[in-house]
This record gives sequence, structure tokens and C-alpha cells, in this order.
Amino acid sequence: MSESSKSAISLAQINQYHDNYLARKDAKVIQRSVSHQGILATSADFASDVDMSPVFSIDLNTGKVANQKQSGRCWMFAALNTMRHHLADLFNLTDFELSQNYTNFWDKFEKANYFYENVLATADQPRTSRKVAFLMETPQQDGGQWDMLCAIIEKYGIAPKSVMPETYNSSKSSELNSVLNTKLRKDAIVLRKLVADGATDDKIQSTRQSMLADVYKILSYTLGEPVQKFDFEYRDDDKNYHIDRDLTPLSFYEKYVGWDLSEYVSIINSPTDDKPYNKTYTVEMLGNVVGGRQVKHLNVDIQTFKDLAIKQLKDGQSVWFGCDVGKSSDRQKGIMDVNAYQKDELLDVDLSMSKAERLDYGESLMTHAMVLTGVDLVDDKPTKWKVENSWGEKVGTKGYFVMSDAWLDEYCYQVVVNKKYLSEDLQQAQSEAPALLEPWDPMGALASN
Repeated sequence: MSESSKSAISLAQINQYHDNYLARKDAKVIQRSVSHQGILATSADFASDVDMSPVFSIDLNTGKVANQKQSGRCWMFAALNTMRHHLADLFNLTDFELSQNYTNFWDKFEKANYFYENVLATADQPRTSRKVAFLMETPQQDGGQWDMLCAIIEKYGIAPKSVMPETYNSSKSSELNSVLNTKLRKDAIVLRKLVADGATDDKIQSTRQSMLADVYKILSYTLGEPVQKFDFEYRDDDKNYHIDRDLTPLSFYEKYVGWDLSEYVSIINSPTDDKPYNKTYTVEMLGNVVGGRQVKHLNVDIQTFKDLAIKQLKDGQSVWFGCDVGKSSDRQKGIMDVNAYQKDELLDVDLSMSKAERLDYGESLMTHAMVLTGVDLVDDKPTKWKVENSWGEKVGTKGYFVMSDAWLDEYCYQVVVNKKYLSEDLQQAQSEAPALLEPWDPMGALASN
């Protein structure tokens, strides 16, 4: 008998599987329920609704949630939200938003140049190499990382939403992304051919500048040209009128936020063998601003990870974080809880994996960024967390979600905190040069959405 014959499924095996299936007395009951209602509705555990009541011992007042609509800019919304929370406290301006479209414009423009840089860096590799294929799969996208937004702000500043509001294409980005990726792939063909033909560096750079001019034009048509100078006019929460004239995005950031962004660092929890704790990591080919801030993660154990977030919340400052939002979560109720669904029990199968195994085998990765705005501490230990999402007010509790501490343990991978909360040993570790991870590492996945 051949090896393939041994592996083929026989009719006898199928009959045995059938008998095993019917041996469960409630098999037909489960079949009727799941086939009509689906796996999630049938396995939902309503005890989770009680456990995840939206009451917290530490609860920051952060106003109305924003809405990223049909775009993948969660990382950008979450980061700008942490900054507007600070601005709101300083200037008595609760329901206020920073322009996500302004940072979106410059992010996409810089990503195009970053793509050209990576195309030229890999031009000596065959088109079928994994790195070249990875680049061409998605030349640019809406996703990103905290450090990438910092790179944009450090170069271009920020602006209030009132002076550069959303457009059709910022809120519903699929058409723009499709056209822009077509443009970038075509440009990659030209750049790789120039290198193959031995073109001079001057010729390559002049071609690249022409390509960037086209990208700027596309973005200006779809998102509007980025504002350069503006007046900031508003009424605060006490209805007092204010106007601040002749601001630039950089001067606006300095006056109204004023954070030293170098003080805010990315902390990850990735318990995989390839990433020892208390070491730093970066991801190859991940970034936006050529010559700008590098994406850099410090990996720590989960207890340290949570302690750092709690310290910042206790000081009244919200926390940007990245997670795998689709796992064991109810989007409409705004609940993220490992007990939200009992799929193993319903289907009588073992679906359990460790956090490291999920990362290593593609079961989980960072898919969404939000903001921690509260935590419920019992005997000084977290039981659940308050989360500000960017999906509008129609989900969760007016847009806010509740996350169990156990869910955070399993599906949260990144927080951003002020490095003053790190111990001396961790500050030293964070300052070290990072190890280089492959472009497709799950710690870079948030930027691929």
C-alpha cells in the first residue's frame, strides 16, 4: 500500500466518524441550533454580560468617541485621541477632534516614498523573492504604528479637524488605496528596470521625484491639500470664545499638545521563543518617513505590561494599545471577554492554544488599536478595563468597550507609555539597539491593515 493510500480517508473511517457524532445525545439539538443561528450566537455565554458591566474604579473623562468609518486608521485615531484627551483637559474642550485626515495625507505620501526606498533596496532580488512579493502584495495601506504617527507629527505637526475635515476618500478609503497601490506597483516596475539597466543615481532620483509629484497630486485630489496656516477658533465647555491666529500645524502641536514624543515608547508582550523579554525589536521594511522615527518595541512579561498601563492611568493619562479585536468579542455589545463564547463546549472540541502558539501559527496578531481610558481594580489587581474605540457611538456603551483582564492577557500585544514609568533596568533595555524582525512578523501586523 502506498503512503498516499494510507493517508486517504476510507468509507469505514467516515462511518466511524458518523457513529461518534450520533453518540452524543444532544447532537441533533446542537445541529438544529447552530445551523440556524450560527456558532457565535449559539455559544454566547450571557454571564459575560454581567461580569463586563461598564463600571470602573479608575475612569477617565474622555468625551465622545470618534468614528474611523470605512477606513483602517484605528492606530491614527487612537493616537490622536490620547492627545486630544490631554488637550481637552488643558483647554476645557471636551468634544473636540484633531484632524485625522491631515495626518492621513502625510502618512500616505511618506509611505509612497518609503515604498520606493524598499523597492530600490531589494531591486537586486528576484521578483519572486519573499521580500519583493511581500512589498508588492500591499505597497501601502491605512494601517500603521504609534512610532509612525510620531514620525509624521515630528515632521508635519497636527491640526484641528475643523481646518482639515474628513473627505469621502479618507472615511471610505478602498478606492484611494486601490488606485494608489496600482500607481506604486507600476512605479516599482520602472524603478527595478532602471536598476537592472544600470541607470545613474541621478536618473533614479529624478524619476522618483516625478513619481512623488504624481502621488501628491492623487492625494490632493482625494483628501484635499494639507493645511499650512490657519486660525484656531472655538468655544470651550464654558461657552467662552477663543481665536488663535496664524498657526502652523507644528506650532499648533507645540502649543496645544506639547508632548516630547521621544518620551513615549512602545511596550509589547510577545511570549514567543524568538523574542526574549527585556529586549527591543524593530520590523524590517516597516515605517513611513524615510530618515524619521524608527518603529521600536520593548518586549516585557504580561504583569509588567499591565503594571505600566495602570501607572499611566492612575496619573490621569489614557493609554494607546494594540490587540486582536476580533477574538472572543461582541462588537455590538462592546464586550471583549474570553468567556463571551463557549465554542469548545458547544462543538465538543478543544480549540485552546497558548498566546505564543497563536502568534507562531498565525491564529492571532495585532489587528486593531484603541485607547485604555479606565480600569477596575480589586485589591489593587485589574479585573476589567475601559476601552475607547473609534467605531462611533452605535456600538458598545456609546462607543466604549469593556475588556476583561483575562482577555487582555491573551489578545493584547502592545501599549504605549511614558518611559518615566519604566524601571531603570527597563529604561536601559529600551535604549538598546533593536533586533531586526522579518517584515511579516505579527508585531508589525497592525501596519498591514
